[in-house]
Amino acid sequence: MSSEWMRRVRLFIQRFWQPTSACMTCMPGSWGNLMSLAHWTIAFRTGLLTGLLAVLLTFTPAAKFFRHRYGNALLVGLLTTIGDAYSHTSHYRVPYLEHLVTGAISGLLALAASYLFEDRARRLRAVWARVFG
Repeated sequence: MSSEWMRRVRLFIQRFWQPTSACMTCMPGSWGNLMSLAHWTIAFRTGLLTGLLAVLLTFTPAAKFFRHRYGNALLVGLLTTIGDAYSHTSHYRVPYLEHLVTGAISGLLALAASYLFEDRARRLRAVWARVFG
């Protein structure tokens, strides 16, 4: 497999777990219904759609946003909002509020992951070495 396709596969996996986690966090009763198949189905649908949209964007000039930390977080947040709005209707009283919150949480997860996992998780390995010696 070429390096370009490997990058796209890695991008899909990253863009799958961030929206899925954000969706499970933002749905009402998510932590109480952690074992709910309905919640996981919606979260997986949101993650799959966001991941597919992110891979499709790699074929356009918008792919340059994935190279920069803040542009990546913004793009992930927007794609997650679109994916979540497509996957289900909002559970909150205000329409689209849940989708916007899910997109914001997903963007923050992408930003945090960019700090924690850069340089082959250098920061995490340093903390691990400091704590466990």
